Amino acid sequence: MATITYVDAAAHPRKVTATTGSVMSIAVQEGLPGIVGECGGQLACASCHVYLDPAWADRIGPPASELEDEMLDGAVCERTANSRPSCQIPVGDAVDGLIVHTAATQV
Repeated sequence: MATITYVDAAAHPRKVTATTGSVMSIAVQEGLPGIVGECGGQLACASCHVYLDPAWADRIGPPASELEDEMLDGAVCERTANSRPSCQIPVGDAVDGLIVHTAATQV
């Protein structure tokens, strides 16, 4: 089980506890703003783009794959060193306490 904090563009945090899925699928299930997930987690878009909290940037591994990099290059919102597609971050004990920030717009 993992508790994930989603911080929206207005800096409002929302904590969600989950046992399975991805950071993207949980956000979509919960109706959280800032994560669209248009492709359903198939890594075919960048509508689940999140910014990892700096404390987590080196703890989410492995580093972004080449395909993840390509998708993020096409993102509408600004890309940073901490950008990741949230569909590629599986929920589990390793991400308990994870904090992600969402952009003001995804599509």
